[in-house]
Amino acid sequence: MSSIILIGYMGCGKSTIGKRLSYARRTPFLDTDKIIERKVNMTISELFEKEGEEYFRDLETNCIKDLLKENGQYIIAVGGGLALREENRRLLKKLGTVIYLQANWETIYERVKKDTTRPLLQGDNPQEKIRSMMAKRAPIYQSAADIIIDVDNKSYEEIIENIQQQVEAFTERTVRT
Repeated sequence: MSSIILIGYMGCGKSTIGKRLSYARRTPFLDTDKIIERKVNMTISELFEKEGEEYFRDLETNCIKDLLKENGQYIIAVGGGLALREENRRLLKKLGTVIYLQANWETIYERVKKDTTRPLLQGDNPQEKIRSMMAKRAPIYQSAADIIIDVDNKSYEEIIENIQQQVEAFTERTVRT
């Protein structure tokens, strides 16, 4: 078994589902945003403000490279923008099975509308920003994913069960080829 990597837009449930999946599979959970925050001793919001988005994206790439060197098996939640870099998508595939947690913009907005820690949502009309960013990112997430899981209107238990089934089927297919 290799690692399971959860990708998707902010608020789709990567961290929450990742922790629950980690427990169900008895596999350590890692969150790349938390790893980066510990490394630089700043929140992601502070990092964006002080160093800029490009610097943060470089840290994400380095984080994935470091995880590849460890050669461990994890459940990994990555930042919403990590999969946008082509290099990162290639690295994620080497790291394990990539799962896109897909949600519609209304679900995302409901989950993040009161969260002031998300730097990309600050400013006017966050709903339009979410819709626009999701429209741009969805095809990238889809191309990066080995498995796509729709999380809208599903309980955590349903999502975890769906992931478990899909990972098992995906692993069987890849072993045979």
